[in-house]
Amino acid sequence: MALYLKEDLTFTQAGIQIISEDAADGKGKNLFMKGIFIEGGVKNANQRVYPVHEIDKAVSTINEQLKGGYSVLGELDHPDDLKINLDRVTHMIEQMWMDGPCGYGSLKILPTPMGELVKAMLTSGVKLGVSSRGSGNVNESSGHVSDFEIITVDIVAQPSAPHAYPKAIYEGLMNMRGGHRVLEMARDAGTNQKVQKYLEKEVVRLINDLKL
Repeated sequence: MALYLKEDLTFTQAGIQIISEDAADGKGKNLFMKGIFIEGGVKNANQRVYPVHEIDKAVSTINEQLKGGYSVLGELDHPDDLKINLDRVTHMIEQMWMDGPCGYGSLKILPTPMGELVKAMLTSGVKLGVSSRGSGNVNESSGHVSDFEIITVDIVAQPSAPHAYPKAIYEGLMNMRGGHRVLEMARDAGTNQKVQKYLEKEVVRLINDLKL
C-alpha cells in the first residue's frame, strides 16, 4: 500500500522567488512563488531518497494534467490526507519542470480567503516555504522512494527549528483572538486597496502572535 508522503522545504532551501505581475484585467497584481518544489537524488530530512527518474515522472504527470486543463490546487499547510480542501486553497500550480535532479515549479496565489492571507504574509516579509504532498512506496533499508506521485504542493510556514513541522496557520488563526475577523476580512479584500492594507496590518499581528 502506498504511503502518504510530505516533504518540507523552507523558503531558503527552495530558493523561493516572489514575483508580482499586473493582472490581465488591469485590477491589482498577481503574486507568484517560484523555486524548488521537491529535491531528487539526496537523502532528505525525513531520511527518504527520491530517485531523479521518479521526480521526472511525477513532474511529467503534473504537466500532463495542466495541459489537459486540470487545475492543480494547493493549500495553506498540510491536511492529514491527500484530499484537497477547497476552504483552505491558497494557490494553483502553473507549471513544473526539471532542472538537474530537482523538480522546480511556479505557483499562483489565488484571491481566496486563505490566498489573501498568504498574499498579505508574503508582502509583509514572511518567509513561507513549500511542501510536496504525494504518495509512494519507501524501501525500509535504503529509504528510496518508488512509484512516486505528486498530488500537489502546499505552502507551509517557515519551521522555527531544523526538522520542525510548521505550526498550522489555519488552526492558529481560528484559535487566536480576532482570528475569525481576519478571515472575514480576507474574504472581502478582493481589489479593495483599503481593506487589503488593513488586512496586512492584521496579518502582521497574526504573525507576531503565532511567532512565524
